[in-house]
Amino acid sequence: MPHLKEPKVTEPLWKDWDYKAQKKGIRHTVYSVNGDEYTGEWLDNKKHGKGTYKWKSTGAIYDGDWKNGKRNGFGTLSTPDGKGGFKKEYSGGWKNHMRHGYGTQYYSDNEYYEGEWYADKRSGWGRMYYANGNIYEGEWYDDMCNGQGMLRLANENRYEGEWKDGKKNGRGKYFYLDKGQLYEGVWVEDIAKCGAMKDFGRQHAPDPTKYPITAIKLAEPELVLEEAENMFLQEQE
Repeated sequence: MPHLKEPKVTEPLWKDWDYKAQKKGIRHTVYSVNGDEYTGEWLDNKKHGKGTYKWKSTGAIYDGDWKNGKRNGFGTLSTPDGKGGFKKEYSGGWKNHMRHGYGTQYYSDNEYYEGEWYADKRSGWGRMYYANGNIYEGEWYDDMCNGQGMLRLANENRYEGEWKDGKKNGRGKYFYLDKGQLYEGVWVEDIAKCGAMKDFGRQHAPDPTKYPITAIKLAEPELVLEEAENMFLQEQE
């Protein structure tokens, strides 16, 4: 008995062309209309995996992880240094094209931040090294010092305490190690409003005050100070 052959089913040509045009896997450099170029992995016509992207307009280069067409994961962003080479601008975590997670941002040769990021802003714990030699270590929120933190100056004097929107705000201690004194009290927008100053390591200070601080003669100095500090703190609530 003769066998009937099933007719061969063929896909329309446009489907075959479309499939071949899809970017997937590792490809050589792909150029955009604006001159930008990408070399790396693809998935479903999107940058996905490891890849390097170069912006024609700025010369900046991103080398790292991609997910669904966006910078996601670990990567490094570098910019031209004006001398024919590149300088590292940021290295760390990314999410949806934004700095996110843990990473280091280089603002200049001697000023950089290392710590946590959220949606392209310094948020969480981090350490900032300033060009003038100061170092801040502590909590950040919305790209500013917020919460508990310590600022150590280039001369080794330091502030330990609360911060709000980049300023000393709340309870804190300021160590004047060069003078051998310690101020402890309440700060409002970077200004010491109420507190007590006492000698602290004065005998080892490089430039101590001429005379030591005399003892307070009030009957209950700690209670008086506490009431005054609470007044300033309540005004900030």
